[in-house]
Amino acid sequence: MPDVLARPLTLPCGATIPNRLAKAAMTEGLATAQGVPTPALDRLYGLWSDGGSGLLLSGNIIVDGAHLERSGNVVIEREPDAAMREALARWARAATRNGNHFWAQISHAGRQTQKLVNPHPKAPSAVKLGLPGGQFGDPVALTVAEIEDIVRRFAICAAAVKEAGFTGVQVHAAHGYLLSEFLSPRSNLRTDRYGGELANRARALLEVVAAVRARVGPAFPVAVKLNSADFQKGGFAFEDSLQVAAWLEAAGVDLIEISGGTYEQPRLLGIEGMEDAEEQHVARSTLMREAYFVDFALAMQEKVSIPLMVTGGFRRRLAMEQAIEAGGADLVGLGRPLCVLTDGPARLLAGLEELPRYENELALLPPWLGFLTRVKLIRTIAAFAVQYWYYAQLDLLGKEGAAAPALSVLAATRRVMAQQKQWLAARRAG
Repeated sequence: MPDVLARPLTLPCGATIPNRLAKAAMTEGLATAQGVPTPALDRLYGLWSDGGSGLLLSGNIIVDGAHLERSGNVVIEREPDAAMREALARWARAATRNGNHFWAQISHAGRQTQKLVNPHPKAPSAVKLGLPGGQFGDPVALTVAEIEDIVRRFAICAAAVKEAGFTGVQVHAAHGYLLSEFLSPRSNLRTDRYGGELANRARALLEVVAAVRARVGPAFPVAVKLNSADFQKGGFAFEDSLQVAAWLEAAGVDLIEISGGTYEQPRLLGIEGMEDAEEQHVARSTLMREAYFVDFALAMQEKVSIPLMVTGGFRRRLAMEQAIEAGGADLVGLGRPLCVLTDGPARLLAGLEELPRYENELALLPPWLGFLTRVKLIRTIAAFAVQYWYYAQLDLLGKEGAAAPALSVLAATRRVMAQQKQWLAARRAG
């Protein structure tokens, strides 16, 4: 199957992605305190554009500056001024210089906004995030008028990135952010038209998709990132995901990226949550051993014909080829390996058998304290510290043009914490 990954993919809207490898969305933290893209983002995405992916997805571009996913997010919450338009255009030029697509992932963090950004974030219902540590505040339920305003903001953001030269958008409705919160009966306790049965819980997402499509037109790719499941008891289940996918197909979405989990149950990162995961019943294949969500995509393909992207766990070229040939993915999303090996896609297309798995070599605790990871809380903290290592690599790529694979987890954590401190000081200074 030597040419499988090199095959172009034509989307329902008519746009063509030049190959089957996508740089998945990863939060960068490289915008100014006012949410404006910086030259560091240009440098980072220029490297990825040169790296061979047919599609690059941005990290979260936030539609409300009071609801960031993390410090350093790009924010487009109103019609952009001249400086923001130029910064967006500069970023888009760098990210498409090799002829690939560059899509904006547009998002609202909802109750998963850290307390240091907003102690009382808006959410579908006043249901606090079930995590220890006090990082997240008590959410406040959105009014209907506020929901309608958020829908409008998504459309404004989509139009702004299209004007700037981005080639598509992805609406983020996964991982426990706002639109995902609406979908889950655990976090959505509303009794109005946005709560209750699944059709009502999906209403906010479908309204966002319709508003975005109305602003960008029929020929511009519109994708959605959707959880296969939340993997939480009483949460958004795979049967719900199948139905929402069918509604999205009917709404004219061009691509669905299948993911899963929330901050409370971070399945995408291979991390155990603070409660036991709720298993979802789908047929298992050997591909599941490598790629987290391929079996959900295989099951979804029986219900919808919309192209699907699967991200999470892929390292071997053979597994990627098999997933595409088996119908488990139309696009393969690559994340963590590209935080160091930015030209990983080009190497795969040239015959590389396997991408490196850096996390196998990373540990927060020295070997003689390894027994402490038997405690679920410590194991979860250690896993998130590894995530900080990847954050630090993106920071280095953007600011210095090269990753540092030898960086320790502790040093990476210090770098990310210092970066966050600087961002906070700049934000408070106005």
